[in-house]
Order: sequence, then C-alpha cells, then structure tokens
Amino acid sequence: MISVTQERQDQLADGSYEFLAIFLEGLPFIFLGTLVSGFLGTYLPRGAFEKILPKNNTLAVLMSGLLGAVFPVCECAVVPVIRRLVKNGLPVSCALAYMLAAPIFNPVTAISTYKAFNNSPEITISRLAMGYMIAVFIALIVARKAHSFFLKASVKAENGDDHHHPRNLNAALNNSLRDLMDVGLYFCIGVVLTAILKTTVIDPTDDFWKELANNSIVGSIGMMFLAFVLSLCSTSDAFIAANFHNFKYGPKLAFMVFGPMMDAKLIFLYSTVFKWKFILFLFVAIFILTGALSILFETRILPGWMSQQTEILLAP
Repeated sequence: MISVTQERQDQLADGSYEFLAIFLEGLPFIFLGTLVSGFLGTYLPRGAFEKILPKNNTLAVLMSGLLGAVFPVCECAVVPVIRRLVKNGLPVSCALAYMLAAPIFNPVTAISTYKAFNNSPEITISRLAMGYMIAVFIALIVARKAHSFFLKASVKAENGDDHHHPRNLNAALNNSLRDLMDVGLYFCIGVVLTAILKTTVIDPTDDFWKELANNSIVGSIGMMFLAFVLSLCSTSDAFIAANFHNFKYGPKLAFMVFGPMMDAKLIFLYSTVFKWKFILFLFVAIFILTGALSILFETRILPGWMSQQTEILLAP
C-alpha cells in the first residue's frame, strides 16, 4: 500500500516537473508569437501579402515554404502568427506552407542539427529538405480545397476597410492579449496532455525502443510516435535524436521532421485555426509523408551522398 502510494506520488511529481518544463520552454515563444501577431494584425494592411507573393499560386506556396529562413520561428510561435495573417488575407495554402516548414527550415534549427550530428551537412540538409517538401506538398493539396473545409469560421479573412480599425500601440497590445488568451488556453491543455503521456506511457530507455531500432520502417513509426509525445522544440530536438545511437538515419530524420509539424501540444494550438477534421487530415498526411521520405532518404539518398568519414562519425 505504501509502495503504491509512493509510486503515485512519484508520478505526480514527475508529471508536475514535465508540465513546468514544457510550459516554461514554450511560453516565451507563445508570448512572442502572439505579440508579433498583434502588431501584424494592427499595422499590416489587408492584402499586403498579395502584393509581395507571386500571383501564381504554386510559386506563392513554394516561396512561403522558404520564409522560415528569413523569419525563423519555432512551432509554438508560428501558430498565432499565421492565425492573424490568415485573418488579414494571406492565402491559407501559403500560411500552411509557412506554418509547417518554418520550425524546420530556419537557420537556428539548421545550426542545432548540424552541431548535434557531429557537423554533418548531409543530415542537416536532409532534415530541411524533408520539412520543406512535406510542407509544400500538403499546402498545394490544400490550395485546391474550399476554406470551409479546414478553416474555423472565427479565423476566416476579415472584410472591410482598414480605416475602421485603429492603428496604434494600444490596439496592437489588445490584439496580442486576445490572441494570447485564445492560444494560451489550448497550449496549456496540450502541455497537460503531453506531461501525462510522458510520465505514464513513454520511457525512451525501455528495451522496447531498443528493439525498434532493428527495423527502419517500424523504427520510423516508433520515433514519430515518440516525437508526438515528447513535444520537443524544433531548435533542440536534434540533440535528443542524435542520442538514439541504435537507430539508423531514417528513424532519426522521422523524429526530427514529424515532431515540429505535429505533436501533442500542437494539435490543440492548431485547433485555434483549423477544424478538427482537417487536423486529423494533417496528422495522417504528415505521418505518411514523413515515414515514406525518411525511408527514401535512408536507403536511396544518404548512402550515395555521405562521405566515408561522415558515416564513421554518425554510425548508429
């Protein structure tokens, strides 16, 4: 009886620690993202992106997927930003390409991945390429759908003249506060769920995970599930992936690409923008594409690309 009580107390303590760790890691980025979104909503004229992006929708999506290199944000910060941009008239396909690609295709993530994998440009470029390809592919599919299929009614582009909305610091801060309250609630729900899963379901040191390393396909599925539960920041997850020494390159890439696009806390953040049926579509699409590309890169692309010295350094 005492041991059971002690075990529950330990689980509660571990869960509280995990909650605080994830919450404190993500909160600054949520705050930054909502602050940026508030100022964009106040000062950015409606239709501004229509003037910047190419008229051709495919080219616009391709360019949007690269914006993370110029405006680097993590997955927590990008959601409130694109939420506000869509309201201001940014095409949803372009917003989706930026939202999915930016946490991976940005210089901060690239540098951390490069350092985590012993200064390997091959692994770094593979990660960025996979993230960009998946984001653009899904965005181009979405471009063919009506907005009512995926967008919540509260997020659809607002109509009206700009002069009806004040452009001052007070209005910007009010917009930021409203976004923070909306997004922050779902972020907290996601963090609670993640903390529970991490302390009751997942133990990366368990022998089960070591067995998965023997099969790249099953290993990629397992590593994507692990990335979903751990909900790590895209700027630091490469160091975790690199330490799974028994796993080959494919599962490690799957871990580093799937997590920044879809994890336990992100699904609740996504729900502030998208309908749940579209979030389910996103989950399935990202899961299938990440799994397929991770195997392709491991079996076809990386073996002929990586130098012998790199293979020695990164040998699983």
